[in-house]
Amino acid sequence: MKKPRLAWGLSALLFALLLALPAFADDAPAAAAAAAAAAGPPKIDTGDTAWMLTSTVLVLLMAIPGLALFYAGMVRKKNVLATMMQSFAICCIVTLVWVVAGYSIAFTNGNAYMGDFSRVMLNGIGAGISKGTDIAFTLGAGTDAAAVQTVPETVYMMFQMTFAIITPALIAGAFADRMKFSALCIFITLWSLLVYSPVAHWVWAPTGWASQMGILDFAGGTVVHINAGVAGLVCALVLGKRVGYGSDNMAPFNLSYAVIGASLLWVGWFGFNAGSAVGANGRAGMAMTVTQIATAAAAMGWMFAEWITKGKPSVLGVISGAVAGLVAITPASGYVLPGSSIVIGLAAGVICFWAATGLKHMLGYDDSLDAFGVHGVGGIVGALLTGVFAYGPLSATDASPDGTSGGMDQLKLQAIGVASTIVYSGVMTLILLMVTKALVGLRVTEEEEREGLDIVLHGEQIF
Repeated sequence: MKKPRLAWGLSALLFALLLALPAFADDAPAAAAAAAAAAGPPKIDTGDTAWMLTSTVLVLLMAIPGLALFYAGMVRKKNVLATMMQSFAICCIVTLVWVVAGYSIAFTNGNAYMGDFSRVMLNGIGAGISKGTDIAFTLGAGTDAAAVQTVPETVYMMFQMTFAIITPALIAGAFADRMKFSALCIFITLWSLLVYSPVAHWVWAPTGWASQMGILDFAGGTVVHINAGVAGLVCALVLGKRVGYGSDNMAPFNLSYAVIGASLLWVGWFGFNAGSAVGANGRAGMAMTVTQIATAAAAMGWMFAEWITKGKPSVLGVISGAVAGLVAITPASGYVLPGSSIVIGLAAGVICFWAATGLKHMLGYDDSLDAFGVHGVGGIVGALLTGVFAYGPLSATDASPDGTSGGMDQLKLQAIGVASTIVYSGVMTLILLMVTKALVGLRVTEEEEREGLDIVLHGEQIF
């Protein structure tokens, strides 16, 4: 049997097994059901919904064209189109995976580790619309941790879909210039289902174990950045170094592309962080404020660290620092005040500069576009510092009037979240890479790599 046929056959079998698995959602407690019935269905807030629709567009803007341009500007000319193709194709692949099973695994009740399959193919998501356009939905409905929303479930699902899209797209920066396109398609499909969706459930579903423990991650420090960064490091180690790494000139083809891409990421990140408030409210305003401040601080931190150690502040350095700040403030954005965001940003800029230069060369791995150095390390910095600087009133609710404040106990919880994500993402990524390698192989040949992925994989090139 040819490998492509085997790959398609096993992929079809995987989806068949997913669809055949029984749902195991928790039964609704009688008291919660009675209270919900008495209160009536939750109502949509049009202002919140408008902001969430806008935020969804902003986060999608981060992936295409933002990340596509950012990464394409940092590779060599012969791989620009292939790098853009990766971001675009991942957007399409993950959209379908999210609809088929990803959203259901991430955000239905299930158990502490993954959701059930009650929303496979988005089954039942239109129920609220059919009963009237003013009906919102409740995340974790029927459980003691149910969270009433003010937006339609379709909007919440779409917002979370954009997170699911950009996370595996970040991984591609670690294996730029050398992975087969067929391998990317299979690996990303499996990773989205078996790594991203379960980790999202842990942290953001009311029934997830990390959520129940009180681990804080406002917009994706663990779910998105540590998850993707660690996966990228494993990919870089498994695939090995690029041909000519350390001897050939691998300077970026067009840094102006990268600057435009980084700028789009910065703008789109307001949807990423402020949108995670799931409403047009004061918390969203604070999340937007600290995102801007931390990003500027990190860009300056990286710039001055590079200026001091290398003699000149580079364009690539300052935009990399900005992205590091965006990454680090992500888990903290709904929990910290402006003064704390400056500290988080400066720490991220300096530490990620060291990770992308000193640490990478010290350990000898080839993380092509510093997916681990920026996203993995930046996510760890941000997740841990959230536990230090969290300001209780920002997360206060009727059920928890004091909110969650930083301190040693919260820092320990954050460390548990960080460690768990590192281990799970690292082990599962390695397993899925081995599966993909057995199906279609992982890496192009040395001759193909030297010729360039644009012409070899896609039959196109830029002049």
